[in-house]
Amino acid sequence: MGNFRAREIRKPRRGFPNFPISQFPNFPISQFPNFPISQFPNCITFAAMADTKHSVVSSITVEQLTISSEYLQREVMVDIYLPLSVSRPEQLSLLLINDGQDLLKMCFDEMLNNLISTESIEPLICIGIHCGHERKMEYGTAYSADYKGRGAKAGLYTKFIFDELLPCIRKTYHTPSFKDKSFAGFSLGGLSAMDIVWNHASEFNKIGIFSGSLWWRRKGYDDGYDDEQDRLMHVQIRKGNFHPWLRFFVECGTEDETADRNQNGVIDSIDDALDLIVELKAKGYTDEHIHYLEMEGGRHDVPTWGKAFPEFLKWGWGRR
Repeated sequence: MGNFRAREIRKPRRGFPNFPISQFPNFPISQFPNFPISQFPNCITFAAMADTKHSVVSSITVEQLTISSEYLQREVMVDIYLPLSVSRPEQLSLLLINDGQDLLKMCFDEMLNNLISTESIEPLICIGIHCGHERKMEYGTAYSADYKGRGAKAGLYTKFIFDELLPCIRKTYHTPSFKDKSFAGFSLGGLSAMDIVWNHASEFNKIGIFSGSLWWRRKGYDDGYDDEQDRLMHVQIRKGNFHPWLRFFVECGTEDETADRNQNGVIDSIDDALDLIVELKAKGYTDEHIHYLEMEGGRHDVPTWGKAFPEFLKWGWGRR
């Protein structure tokens, strides 16, 4: 378990389970400097003060935590997107999202607020996990680094998720469990999310991959690389088990890249995504489990992922 340092604050977060401050917007919290925030030592908490980032957008509130991770040896910034007026958070789904810093660029708070307020999707809690400067080492496949040694800390990142992040969220919001958990990510963060979900299937039920780095391989092209044997995520699926509750959302843009290693007229990112789906179907998954979104003109960038993300949210949490 990691060590969590607490930073004393004088104003609790909205949605605090033992004190539903979101129901009392005019509560004079500044008159209560002894509010027992020290009971929650697991997180460095930023509340609504000068050094705080806390905002409310209609149907949701956005809060920010910083977790001091022993596994990653860095402070991990986390954005929490919480629905308002929810009395029992354990009845909500939890969505973890790698590269949480990119959510800010796509105005994710406004997107989520619009979908919830129009009742297009069920309310859910979203956790945007900011990457660190060793992103290419922390993201990847935990069982093996790639041919350049990248992803060597992917196992530690997985430990951070289960032993540090999730306990922090549960304790901070007094929520021992959630309705269900899902994971999503962009590019290398999408590969990381897929790797974690696939290898801990009992913990999750949905995965969202946006322009996933599914080319992640254990051999270079000049070192005898073979599609069937060397793409690390594809090999894991082939050797893994069928978990019928898992569902997969896979997005790729037609202009995600230009490389075409096998000269078949299809860019590698689309080839890798479609081959991943082939492996999943060979394992027993069907179109009922898998949603593939190929975006015409879509690129390997935040604007493309921002356009695709609402479809992912409707696919996973749409009101039926």
